[in-house]
Amino acid sequence: MKRLEVHVTKPIHTTNCVDTFIRVAEDCPARSGEEPPMRAGRPTVAGLQYAMIANAPYKYTSDDVIFATSAQGRGLGAKASKSERNAARAAFFSRGQACMRASGLGKRYGWGVHADREGRIAIYAVDGERYQALSHDSKLVQTRAMRSKRK
Repeated sequence: MKRLEVHVTKPIHTTNCVDTFIRVAEDCPARSGEEPPMRAGRPTVAGLQYAMIANAPYKYTSDDVIFATSAQGRGLGAKASKSERNAARAAFFSRGQACMRASGLGKRYGWGVHADREGRIAIYAVDGERYQALSHDSKLVQTRAMRSKRK
């Protein structure tokens, strides 16, 4: 009699979106795009996200940014092998994660996030012409960053 092996795999969640523009939150205090400041001499998650996206627009997906700036992603270090990174990423996304709508970039610092048709993202300052154009583009899914405070 043959033995049947069953492998149960955990579902992989994603924060990626395509053809989407995340406008700043309704209660965002910034009137222009601000670089997130350091806290206690160290970059915040928003600061890490800002640096990663601003230095390479449309290179990374939301999943890439969320994982790389998470505690698990930062804890891997440069010497981690590709298989170690893939395993850590799979474990990280086996549970749902907060998307870029929850990022401080749109909630506090005045940055809109655009995801192109391949899911790669870039940021635009709320007071910029490109932000205004994207926020009025009917071909994009329009959404907002999450509010910081409940109504």
